[in-house]
Amino acid sequence: MSITSFLNYISLEKNGSIHTTKAYRKNLEAFKNFLSSLDNAIRIENVSYNEIRSWIVFLIESGNSKRTVNSKISTLRSYYKFLLKIKTIEVSPLKDHRALKTDVKFTLPFSKEEINQLISSNLFTDDYLGILKFSLIHMLYSTGIRRSELISLRIRDINFSKGLIKVLGKRNKERLLPLLGETRSLLEKLLYYQKKNNIKSNDNFVFINIKGLRVSESFVYNTVKLYLGKVSTKTKRSPHVLRHSFATHLLDMGADLNTIKDLLGHSSIAATQHYTHSSMAKIKDIYKKTHPREINKK
Repeated sequence: MSITSFLNYISLEKNGSIHTTKAYRKNLEAFKNFLSSLDNAIRIENVSYNEIRSWIVFLIESGNSKRTVNSKISTLRSYYKFLLKIKTIEVSPLKDHRALKTDVKFTLPFSKEEINQLISSNLFTDDYLGILKFSLIHMLYSTGIRRSELISLRIRDINFSKGLIKVLGKRNKERLLPLLGETRSLLEKLLYYQKKNNIKSNDNFVFINIKGLRVSESFVYNTVKLYLGKVSTKTKRSPHVLRHSFATHLLDMGADLNTIKDLLGHSSIAATQHYTHSSMAKIKDIYKKTHPREINKK
């Protein structure tokens, strides 16, 4: 029962995405199955760090990467934090745990040329489905919002006169994002096509299919993967890479990290710094052009 309550908490109170909730459920069920295989089978609410450490060893010996193991343990950490909150336990068995050290994994963003090539192309049909796909790709790149945030966007969240959208992010944290003029025009066109084709959403979601249902996470992912594949040879093509590209390109153009942090809805600057590696070439170029020791060599 506590796992069900936890998943409801993540989904409803923390505004976790369907993908996140599914991942949490899968990880918790895997840990429960591991516990049931032990000689001294123990309930998930009553484990000590010894059982968790045994699971970590089991996961590594089963061929899981350190990054995957850390992700699974992060689920447990969130779960036991929830149990502390509802006073089911007094101390988290993970209170002294330290994540396994992993190699830094970089995400290669799309280039500005690739994005411009796609946006200026004639790959999108001039019907409702084409406008829907084009506008959601444009929205992801021009605002940097998460896939789950895009799917949950409602008409009332758009202020067309001021060129702003209100986004409900992680932990129910709201933020305002500016809209480019062309993005605003695309959204207006999308809503016009909905009205023209009598496509209605009972919940007033912006991005809906022809049946009036909000688009699924898989629809957004597959749309991005398909169309970016037409202009890019990169193997990883996802909504998150578009978000990453948004941040990287702003950084390349001189935006400061704190501004990018606020736009992305990050809770700390540490998460935003992940994007700085992609702009290292730009940073080196600026360094060479501005450092007095380099200037004196010329």
